[in-house]
Amino acid sequence: MKPEIIYSDATKLAELIRTKEVSPVEVVQAHLNRIEAVDPKVNAIVTAADGALEAAKAAEAAVLAGEELGPLHGVPFTVKDSIDTAGVLTQRGSPIFKGRVPDADATSVARMKKAGGILLGKTNLPEFSYWIESDNLLSGRSNNPWDLERTPGGSSGGESAAIAAGMSPIGLGTDLAISVRGPAAQTGITSMKATHGRVPMTGIWPHAPRRFWHVGPMARSVRDVALAFSQLVGPDGQDAFATSTVQFDAGIGRQPYRQLRVGWMIGPGFGPVDPEVAATVKAAAEALKDIGVFVEQVSIPALERDFALDVFNRLHVMEMKPAFAEATAGRSQDELYKMAKTMLSLPDTSMKDYIDAEQAAERLCDGYADYFSRYDALITHVLPIPAHKHGVEEFTIDGQTVDATYLQGATVPLNVTGLPGVAMRFGTSEEGLPINVQIVGKWQAESTILHVASLLEGVSPVRGLHPAL
Repeated sequence: MKPEIIYSDATKLAELIRTKEVSPVEVVQAHLNRIEAVDPKVNAIVTAADGALEAAKAAEAAVLAGEELGPLHGVPFTVKDSIDTAGVLTQRGSPIFKGRVPDADATSVARMKKAGGILLGKTNLPEFSYWIESDNLLSGRSNNPWDLERTPGGSSGGESAAIAAGMSPIGLGTDLAISVRGPAAQTGITSMKATHGRVPMTGIWPHAPRRFWHVGPMARSVRDVALAFSQLVGPDGQDAFATSTVQFDAGIGRQPYRQLRVGWMIGPGFGPVDPEVAATVKAAAEALKDIGVFVEQVSIPALERDFALDVFNRLHVMEMKPAFAEATAGRSQDELYKMAKTMLSLPDTSMKDYIDAEQAAERLCDGYADYFSRYDALITHVLPIPAHKHGVEEFTIDGQTVDATYLQGATVPLNVTGLPGVAMRFGTSEEGLPINVQIVGKWQAESTILHVASLLEGVSPVRGLHPAL
């Protein structure tokens, strides 16, 4: 097995394939070998996609014939198992959907294939994509490749683990409140939740409440996330939220920029934060300042007035419960895991609380709009702590005891408001675990936050680190 293949990013692999330095067959086989070697420990891949090697042979023939090649030609990718893949099992982490094989690809999968990507497999998730750990009755629990006793997060935890462990160079996850950015932080990879509606949710379940759901790229480099996003972005004529035609340039390093204005904060408004994580956010801010970016510590009063996690909980329970109830109607309780049961047992939000929460969400949007009238980006933490042990549901963070939902304190505001955010590693805990920061931008400003992320990546103290599996 060639380490330069399994830990090369997708952009590099595509370049090596175009220049005939490696073949798509060699690349796909190296990743299949890696899956065979390490996935028994990690349990990230739940279904192998039949035909990956055949597709690689066809991709190799296209290279040799001098055909026009897509930007991801011959590069393998993986997909969270809530995202439809034509002819490949998509079981959504539940026995209720065991054996389900979609007829068509989700829009996001179709676009990755159109760019030349080769589907390698499907990755693990919590039941119905609903929790901060990737565990379910159908395919079991995924482990963090940095420490198998810890979680790779949820709900795109199988995807994050596969990419971190070298089983896949790039893939797709979904995000309701934390689910591409949290797992990226727990495994030290890079991911992006774009502005709501920039990437269609067509072919993905659940998508209620669709105004909070996103599908986004996950990879090991900022340039890979930018490249994938450039292929995923844009309306598909099916998702009514996906209407923006704002263009995106994947060449993040080529854009001329005036001096950027960046704020950083760890609170108030996000809940408690571990000192190691807080120090990493500050270090990222100082690193940007050292290379000429205007940076200062800030606060956003709207986040202090309305706690975004509380706003989210009052809104999404009312809108998501009916989808869960419909999917589980007439099914045995033995087919349901703990999160479906929990969701179905939650009391409905009163109409007054629901309306109050709607108004609070609008205030949060206004608060961010005011902030972005003065700044280009915001740096925060992703998670308040590094990856935690499996099954922990209560944490003491900086002296304050909170339940597990508080891990979403800095990520869920972007789902409530629809703002874009990039998660990328910039630190390491005393226990050797990754610590990521989150770069937030104004609506439709993915190019700006990816540029800031690329600047940080260039001065990162943790580039090139991989788990020892």
